[in-house]
Amino acid sequence: MNMEHNMVRCGWCGKDPLYMAYHDTEWGVPVFDDTKLFEFLTLETFQAGLSWITILRKRENFRKAFDNFDYQKIAHYNDLKFELLLQDAGIIRNKLKIKATISNAKAFMDVQKEFDSFSKYIWQFTNGKPILNAHGELKDVPATTLLSDAISKDLKKRGFKFVGSTVIYAHMQATGMVNDHLKTCFRYLDLSAKAK
Repeated sequence: MNMEHNMVRCGWCGKDPLYMAYHDTEWGVPVFDDTKLFEFLTLETFQAGLSWITILRKRENFRKAFDNFDYQKIAHYNDLKFELLLQDAGIIRNKLKIKATISNAKAFMDVQKEFDSFSKYIWQFTNGKPILNAHGELKDVPATTLLSDAISKDLKKRGFKFVGSTVIYAHMQATGMVNDHLKTCFRYLDLSAKAK
């Protein structure tokens, strides 16, 4: 009997092996590395209006298309590169989102200049520690919070695009700024223990 399949997980990942692996190993794990933070921000930009599993299935294509999420390279993409991205069937070919990724890379580096790292900037909003929630059911998990509203507003002020409060809350969940695993999920206790 496969133990993996009998573990109690958050219901949103269903039985899809890719989704389950993401849930089990990445979602809610605190991320302090700038490149990884930029990767999540980029993927969440493209996710706006789509399902996360759609993005996960194209993640490797995004990685290749966007130079391993190297924001320093992305900030200098020219018109030719933009056109190539628009023709890349492996990613989400959305003009505005591709443009936003390029301008977000520039804004990302501006934040780094001011705060030494994007990580320092973004984690200041939670005092450098994950927020531990204790939701019993999926319907209890919010799509936005006052904090995601505030971060979204600040990022927009700094020139970031596609960073509405819902996108930012998803970013906070993905990068472990907030632990939104359900109390019944096997990852909840594990991540809560590490956060203390």
